[in-house]
Amino acid sequence: MKQKVFLISLGCAKNLVDSENMLGILQEAGYSVVPDVEDADVAIVNTCGFIQKAVEETIDTILGLAQYKRDGTLERLLVAGCFVQRYGYKLRGEIPEVDGWLGTGEFQRIPEILEEVARGSSPFFIGRPTYLADHTVPRTLTTPTYTAYLKIAEGCSHTCSYCTIPGLRGPLRSRTMHSLVTEVEKMAEAGVKEINLVAQDTSVYGMDLGKGMQLEDLLESLVPVKGIEWIRILYSHPLRISDRLLGLIEAEEKLCPYLDVPLQHVNGEILRRMGRAFEAEGPEQLIERIRSRPRPISIRTTLMVGFPGETDARYQELYDFVKWAEFDHLGVFVYSPESGTPAARFKEEVEPETAQKRQDAIMGLQAGIAEKKNQQIIGRTVPVLVEGLSPETDLLLKGRTATMAPEVDGQVLINRGQGEMGAIQPVKITEAHTYDLVGEIV
Repeated sequence: MKQKVFLISLGCAKNLVDSENMLGILQEAGYSVVPDVEDADVAIVNTCGFIQKAVEETIDTILGLAQYKRDGTLERLLVAGCFVQRYGYKLRGEIPEVDGWLGTGEFQRIPEILEEVARGSSPFFIGRPTYLADHTVPRTLTTPTYTAYLKIAEGCSHTCSYCTIPGLRGPLRSRTMHSLVTEVEKMAEAGVKEINLVAQDTSVYGMDLGKGMQLEDLLESLVPVKGIEWIRILYSHPLRISDRLLGLIEAEEKLCPYLDVPLQHVNGEILRRMGRAFEAEGPEQLIERIRSRPRPISIRTTLMVGFPGETDARYQELYDFVKWAEFDHLGVFVYSPESGTPAARFKEEVEPETAQKRQDAIMGLQAGIAEKKNQQIIGRTVPVLVEGLSPETDLLLKGRTATMAPEVDGQVLINRGQGEMGAIQPVKITEAHTYDLVGEIV
């Protein structure tokens, strides 16, 4: 009888898709998946290694599972993903409790590594990432039945000076349109209603296929799939937000009026040092162009403070921009110098305490903006994807609007009416808080 496997997925939604593929491959190979490590023979950690904070979380998770091995309740421990790809073979000597290692381009070999471990060896599968999973690779969805992520491409060919992703994930590799449409059709048949498109950069989809294919072409092919009601685009580079893309979002009801556009900064010199300099159109013009459309499009962005060379004046430019732009959703991160990146060698470092104060100030500013925007929704009736009972209390349901991405944005708490999990239902908004809304089903 094959062993029972427990898997923890750390990091981003793109990593989660890899984890779901691993689970599907294992189940097809005869292994059973269990929800609790106490019931498992083998534990797998699919790791994040993007920034130092993620590395620390990864190490803590591995060591926590290693305790189960020492206690005798777990037979084997495997580690996969970005952490392995980043630190390579030296991990074998530093964390001897781990029985086998898989890089980012090797997760399809998970049954093979388990077989080698069972024979008593300590395998290390790592190489230059070139693998690209498609619709033929088994996948076990771990998201709720009504929602799923669709990874449309792997890797990244950008040269942002602070980023380790090209080294961890390899160059851009887009999936074929046929593969993606086929997978979405299968999801729809299984009851999925919401698709969230993910990649390191969704806006460059198709550039490597050599056929003039673009993200807009893919969207036009996904919209007709019956059963899918919401399609949301995540992680789009600001330089490639085309008028055609905006026109599609405006014209197609299924396309969520939502764009996730990581700006990182707005000061020209900082953007140049980051390797993300704007060309003809600046950040202000981009926001104005998105907002000029008749159908309001919700904008989410991420910003980085404390990047080398961020003077008080350059930071103030960023702060003033956030105040002007009034983003619907915003995340701010403190720069983390990552070994092996060009930015790690930059001078003019910003003190960590200063960077933290800058992060706190912008997030405080954004809290007021977000609450003001939410207050403007009171009295309106909006479509909400009902997600079930709120984890805070069984007296409330929770859900999301089309302008709220799973995990990263706010939620709608429903305190009246009959809701059906996985259904998109009209909800009248009666209260607004900083990030969450409250309403009743009508």
